[in-house]
Amino acid sequence: MKRPINYPPILPALMAICTAVFPAFAADDPATVPVTRTAEIDAARDAKAAALTPDQDSKVERAFLKINSDDRIMRLLAAGYSGFGLAVGNMVTGGGFAIGPKYSRPDLLNGNLTIFVSAEVSTKKYYQMTGEVDVPKLFHNHLELNFLGGHRNYSSIDYYGYGPDSEKSKRSNYRLEDTYFDAIGIVHPVRYASVGGSVGGLLVNVGPGTNSIYASTDTVFTPAQVPGLQQQTNYFRSSVFGQVDFRDNPGGPKSGGLYTLQYNWFDDHKLGLYGFRRMDIDAQQIIPFLNKTHRFALRAQGTFTESDGHQTTPFYLQPVLGGANDLRGFRPFRFSGRDKVVYNAEYQWEIFAGLEGAVFFDAGKVMNRRGLLAFSDLETDAGFGLRFNARDTTFLRVDVGFSHEGFAVSAVFSDFFRSRRLGTTTAQPLY
Repeated sequence: MKRPINYPPILPALMAICTAVFPAFAADDPATVPVTRTAEIDAARDAKAAALTPDQDSKVERAFLKINSDDRIMRLLAAGYSGFGLAVGNMVTGGGFAIGPKYSRPDLLNGNLTIFVSAEVSTKKYYQMTGEVDVPKLFHNHLELNFLGGHRNYSSIDYYGYGPDSEKSKRSNYRLEDTYFDAIGIVHPVRYASVGGSVGGLLVNVGPGTNSIYASTDTVFTPAQVPGLQQQTNYFRSSVFGQVDFRDNPGGPKSGGLYTLQYNWFDDHKLGLYGFRRMDIDAQQIIPFLNKTHRFALRAQGTFTESDGHQTTPFYLQPVLGGANDLRGFRPFRFSGRDKVVYNAEYQWEIFAGLEGAVFFDAGKVMNRRGLLAFSDLETDAGFGLRFNARDTTFLRVDVGFSHEGFAVSAVFSDFFRSRRLGTTTAQPLY
């Protein structure tokens, strides 16, 4: 029921005078005008309601919705056919687009045994082979055992020199070839919490880089500037770790947090020159609003190394910054040092089903000593990106970052706020 409009008492008198002086005003009698206009508005609203049609999604939106809703497509992308499929991505940052065959069976023994094997080659002629066996549900899901190994050959890894003052003009490259194997035990004492440790080995070979555009590292820096360049070693490595993970979806979190602390030992049992210890800290928090369609995502990471006596950390295992996983406005591996810290902040929002946008800010630095740990002299960048999702998991992330050294574009087949594998964060430079 519409409420009557009460006009001020003086208004009818003024309108009567105007009507007497200017007869044309009679058509605007206040007793009829509001009723007539209201009726017109109601009639227009009724006509519009009768002609309403559902909003039509764009072709891109419909494609994402089909992928999200079609279990056959998702099973084919995730597991292939009878376990055989394609492995895409998961190469070292800056390694180019990587693809290759894989065999994945997470359903063996009613889900109590998982086998994964893959071999990939990238557009930059990097290649890697990995294998993994998991026993995830021992002792009523309180114990998980992982056994993994692999071989990698990265023909051209960038190196700019040691420390925060390294020069962009001294960009060089080296070849990194290594073989690794690890056994990891993870205990889940209570919901959200994990503790455990790992033991394994790392066999390393370093040589001249194959990128002819830039000089090989051994021709730009002296052996004293680049420890481990001329003498490579083999490691026995071990770690202990603890983690609290209450994210809603590890593959593309929209709320919750992830907090990880890991301590690693590298024992140079071959040369006795490059043994060191390493501590990794990773804190992430996702703050959602508007029914999780908008989010603030925050992360702080730190890596700290130390050695005893005459030993030191080899250059290819020193903490690095730059690239798609930390400072997105800089080239991969732009900074290298004894220690590093990095802070990331993103504002994320849902554009439509299967696609999200993000704007971000990154800040970080490498340090020659831990006493420099402060919010000063940070390298910074800012930018924007897109996240392509399927079944609430990010399968492709594209970021464009801008810094005082220019801009960088990266495409990565994983979410930025993801968790590193417990027990193998030491598998630098793939982290």
